[in-house]
Amino acid sequence: MTAMKRLGHGFMGQLNYTLSRCMDTVSNGGFLQFSAGGILSPLPGDLARDYGPCDYDIRQNLNAQYDYQFPLKFKNRSLAYALNGWQVSGTVFWHSGIPFSVLSAPYSASGSGIVNGSGPQFASVIPGVSLYEHQPIPSVTQPGTVQWLNPNAFVSVVDPSTGACYRGDTPKTCQFGNLGRNALRGPDFAWSDFYLTKWFALTERVKLRFDTQFFNVFNHPNFGLPSMVLAGIPGKASTQTGFGALTYTTSPPTGLLGVGLGGDSTPRMIAFQLRLEF
Repeated sequence: MTAMKRLGHGFMGQLNYTLSRCMDTVSNGGFLQFSAGGILSPLPGDLARDYGPCDYDIRQNLNAQYDYQFPLKFKNRSLAYALNGWQVSGTVFWHSGIPFSVLSAPYSASGSGIVNGSGPQFASVIPGVSLYEHQPIPSVTQPGTVQWLNPNAFVSVVDPSTGACYRGDTPKTCQFGNLGRNALRGPDFAWSDFYLTKWFALTERVKLRFDTQFFNVFNHPNFGLPSMVLAGIPGKASTQTGFGALTYTTSPPTGLLGVGLGGDSTPRMIAFQLRLEF
């Protein structure tokens, strides 16, 4: 859906909104960067367990741009030099969170290796417990990270502290978890740039343009997906250290230095630009 306002009374803007849904069993052909959960199903013939949101399934996406020229037309030379020729413009980007999976720890005990398979071993979710927790959790949340998932809402089939199935190595307790692929969502992404422009008329045909550019004007951090998604055992904090926490910020769509050139994941940056137009 697109809405556009053409130039009128000094204002021009455009708004784009997309609502979409993408489902599959493996994304991007199974190659990185969208293959963190693995390619194959844990059990032969059980590919349906991997059917879920695509790794890049962004349900809602909004972007907007605007431009407003102040309607000031002073004829007095001094007032015109100071107050005429002002313009503000900017861009806004927002999209909903990207999906990801929560997995069980791999089986590593010296037993028969009941849990095995080349694909993802999904964890189980505990009914009635909130999946998300944004407050720091003692002994779980590490310094410099932001908690996103509730570690007590998930249980690993395998106890990470022993490498054996939780509650014993039996067919009953070593079943695969009940979570599916990409059942969780990461944080939303929001980014806005703002530009303040002033034109100085030097002659009838020559103008001097001065821009002040604010990248990420609200200084809003945008985090990537949790780095640690191997579930632990509820009530056993030693098996949950770092689980479900946000540890890094993502690259912005715009920036002063450019993505990949040192401007990635930047806080607010301000730049000044002077240009002669003729």
